[in-house]
Amino acid sequence: MAHQHSHSGHGHHSHNHIDPSAGDARVAWAIAVNMFLTLAQIIGGVLSGSLALIADALHNLSDAIALVIAFFARKIARRPADPRMSFGYGRAEVVAALVNYTTLVVLSVYLMYEGVMRFFEPEPVNGWIVVWIAAIALIVDVITAVLTYTMAKESMNIRAAFLHNVADALGSVAVIIAGTAVILFNWTWVDPAVTIMISVYILWHVKSEIGETVRVLMLGAPPELEPEQVATSIEETDGVSEVHHVHLWSMQE
Repeated sequence: MAHQHSHSGHGHHSHNHIDPSAGDARVAWAIAVNMFLTLAQIIGGVLSGSLALIADALHNLSDAIALVIAFFARKIARRPADPRMSFGYGRAEVVAALVNYTTLVVLSVYLMYEGVMRFFEPEPVNGWIVVWIAAIALIVDVITAVLTYTMAKESMNIRAAFLHNVADALGSVAVIIAGTAVILFNWTWVDPAVTIMISVYILWHVKSEIGETVRVLMLGAPPELEPEQVATSIEETDGVSEVHHVHLWSMQE
């Protein structure tokens, strides 16, 4: 089994040391907070005319979606294997992650396009709404980061969640800067600039994560196993003369 955790970069799941139902409750709360935040940012973005707020909302939504995937995948993956699904349901998560990343790419590219268009046709932005809502987002991100930090010492998945929240917090800081630029200097161009930065960041993030997801689905060998070495060590076993056609793959992460 390959145990590196890379698929939903947010990887908040796998509170292996918590009993499943307690873990589920935690995940459910995290989803609720992130969804509320996403909604607030989208409404704020529409009211204030700020694309950067909407881009930051997308960032938080990606967190929430990853958590939703983790939540249901945890439940599905616990189902035992049956004759028709002889490998069990563990891959539900990997499939869902692929869907999540694909959606993120589409949305990021769209936001980037919108941001570039705004450079040519600037639109008025209400800086105060932007600053207030981004400030709320920042507070939520910091609280989540603090909560995940205490758990991050024992789980690499939660460490991924922690880092993701730090990135979210930085995104909110960038949005606050954009809002302040509008209030102080009436620089509306800062808003699309921040939007493009956030969408580039999301794309970069997906690029680093999606390879692992695709590799698992394509039945690739786990990166830390060398097929040749595995074959050699099997051949060194007494009673084995030679090994042909070694196939290595991982069921899930």
